[in-house]
Amino acid sequence: MDRVVIKVGSHVLTQDGGMAESRILALVSMIADIKAKGTEVILVSSGAVAAGYTQLSLDRDKVSNRQALAAIGQPFLLSMYQEMFSSFGLLCSQVLLSADVFDSRKATKHAKSATDTLLANGVVPIINENDTVSIDELVFGDNDRLSAHVAYYFGAELLVLLSDIDAYYDKDPNTHDDAKVRPLVSQIEESELNAEYTPNNKFATGGIVTKLQSADFLMKHDKEMFLASGFDLSDARSFLVDGVHEGGTRFKC
Repeated sequence: MDRVVIKVGSHVLTQDGGMAESRILALVSMIADIKAKGTEVILVSSGAVAAGYTQLSLDRDKVSNRQALAAIGQPFLLSMYQEMFSSFGLLCSQVLLSADVFDSRKATKHAKSATDTLLANGVVPIINENDTVSIDELVFGDNDRLSAHVAYYFGAELLVLLSDIDAYYDKDPNTHDDAKVRPLVSQIEESELNAEYTPNNKFATGGIVTKLQSADFLMKHDKEMFLASGFDLSDARSFLVDGVHEGGTRFKC
């Protein structure tokens, strides 16, 4: 595999009101091992708002406050990544995108060209939506759909979503003890893609629904997606480094 996109969610990056440094370090270590195998890695990282909140406790229900927190948290988060990647002899970079980048063929080409140059020089591009000005991402997307577009338009074969959802199940595991992991999904039903967003249930919200939408988008464009836990990277590491599918869900036509 020549190029992969890894997306990590906010819940993975934070813990007990602070940044989950051990989990971030484990992620960076895995990326270093993937790169050592000759695969280029683009990291799509959420967490700017959460990182900002660790520095300034504003009411996150207000969009203007969330935008301010993103402005505070983005450089703070990047500095953590820089320090950790440096410990593995790697250089990382920040690439902030707006959703409308993918509405313009010219803008998409320029963004891909810049990313290609970074990758060609061994740099790990860290992409995030420009949360300070991008309202839609702050309310709905949490970078799932952004990462799917990055994977498609920037020429990756695979998108890996690392989340607090460790796989796709045949039913909601929060309410069904007999729920079973679906290790391979080749088709997603319209009813699954259009499920209602329910803020009180992380499994059914911008959680699983946007992940399914991302997988559907990629499969329709002959790409793959892999969903696994970001808290315990053993399934992701097994799949990406060792080439063994032990846990998590692979979406492939």
